[in-house]
Amino acid sequence: MENKELTKYERAQRRVAEIRGFYNHLGVYLVVNAVLLLFKERMTVTLLSKRALGNPEFLEWIDWNVYGTPIIWGIILAVHGVKVFGGFSIFGRKWEERQMERFMNEERNKEKSE
Repeated sequence: MENKELTKYERAQRRVAEIRGFYNHLGVYLVVNAVLLLFKERMTVTLLSKRALGNPEFLEWIDWNVYGTPIIWGIILAVHGVKVFGGFSIFGRKWEERQMERFMNEERNKEKSE
């Protein structure tokens, strides 16, 4: 009985650590992307020399990084959230349980018919 309780405690501890990890990830995402968006103009002026300022390719590269980072990182964050909170899943736990029950019922029916 003590061993079973310990495993429940360990599972709960692991679950809390996963949720905390997600919220840490979310916090870093918000801070980093807020800084990127708020200081975009200042970074552009600071990073570019007078010669590079007229280079439209470099300006597009900066725009891509400032706007692309939140998009790509946001997708990764969403996947992390789904993994932690068990959101949308085609083959989730409930599906597995239904399949197990179905196969067990099929086996019972086969045994009865034999």
